[in-house]
Amino acid sequence: METLKVIQPNASCCTAVKFTEMDVDFHAITKNLPIIIIGAGPIGLAAAAHLVELNQSFLLLEAGKEVASTIRTWGHVTLFSPWRYNINKAAKALLEETDWQEPDLDTLPTGHELIDCYLKPLAELAQIKPHIHLNTKVVGISKQFNDKMKSKNRVNQAFQVYVEQGNDLDIIEARAVIDATGTWGNPNPANAAGVWLKTEKALAHHIEYGIPDIKMNVEKYANKKIAVIGGGHSAINTLLSLAELQEENPLTQLVWIMRKKSVEEAYGGEEKDALEARGTLGIRIHELVDTGKVEVITPFYVSQVKRGESIHIIGTVNNEQNVLTGFDELIVNAGSRPDFTMNSELRFSIDTVTESVQALAPLIDPNEHSCGTVRAHGEEILRQPEKDFYIVGAKSYGRAPTFLMATGYEQVRSITAYLAGDKEASKRVELKLPETGVCGINLADNSKSCC
Repeated sequence: METLKVIQPNASCCTAVKFTEMDVDFHAITKNLPIIIIGAGPIGLAAAAHLVELNQSFLLLEAGKEVASTIRTWGHVTLFSPWRYNINKAAKALLEETDWQEPDLDTLPTGHELIDCYLKPLAELAQIKPHIHLNTKVVGISKQFNDKMKSKNRVNQAFQVYVEQGNDLDIIEARAVIDATGTWGNPNPANAAGVWLKTEKALAHHIEYGIPDIKMNVEKYANKKIAVIGGGHSAINTLLSLAELQEENPLTQLVWIMRKKSVEEAYGGEEKDALEARGTLGIRIHELVDTGKVEVITPFYVSQVKRGESIHIIGTVNNEQNVLTGFDELIVNAGSRPDFTMNSELRFSIDTVTESVQALAPLIDPNEHSCGTVRAHGEEILRQPEKDFYIVGAKSYGRAPTFLMATGYEQVRSITAYLAGDKEASKRVELKLPETGVCGINLADNSKSCC
């Protein structure tokens, strides 16, 4: 009988797997394989820290050139949750064994500070660094010898993770996979129906998605007419930054377009908000609207954006079509959505409304819940039909905007405990949050560096 030659991944490289025979003891092989974590952001690195704590082998695969590369794209933004909710406890325990200086837990970090003062030191630890592979893009995941359709021996077969590194394609075997890739780089379109249209894609040079660094792009926005589309915290952040630009460049025109019945719905709790930084967002944008520095058009349902002599925004107001014209630039803050392309050959269950992990949907559906009502959850809620495959972090929430970083830390604590065989620990809830929850970001000035 021929034998299977398995070259397991090691700390120094991602090794291609070669095989010749299917009649093997799969359980004996898979139990010695590593756990693959995809995405080296805060949640992925927290999973790595817990696996170190539990003495489990792992590889951490990151498509970017550095850890938390997507956070770097909004590094200028300040979180409105303080440091105490952004540091994972297992990571903290590892860092405290070094000369790492813990930041003031009551201050608000920027995205850059989150990386430079916490995530990079964590990634540099001797227990973690050898297992991180940057510039490594996962393009697909399957079970050994089987596509999604095949069931025989499936539960005991290894995962095969297909990765691209430059022009090279490798296959890495794993006993479990934790998908922590997030949603940030996959934005929703301006179109209120969520459909991407050719006319919007054609305006790529005049549309930004997410929260651009206005101070680094003064020429692009100064003295221009700019539409900000979206009614959440990201849109408010963008407008507050643009308002600072407007003070120095008074010909800058700001138009805020959203679907809410009234602009007051976007202000939130203001002075009543238990998180002061979050309440400040509502207070500041309220002032800008009242003083006429920001024009509000709501409810407006965008159906199309296209180029004429200027950018045209076509939409519906009170069931009548309307066309807004004269815009030079658009900033779309309509949220993000998960990309399940690499998961397509696995068996996983996703809610049809939120695109979140199905069992999680009743807890986070934004039609029913706010940040403060999402209870902590772990392995059991996140368990998929594909045994030992998990979607965690922001991606587990799908399109729901209520994800909390601290909640993601609890997710991976529970999952890693389960994978290490400690089912009792996986069932415990070890997350405590303030009553209002902790979510979102703001642009409040935070000049004090944490490190």
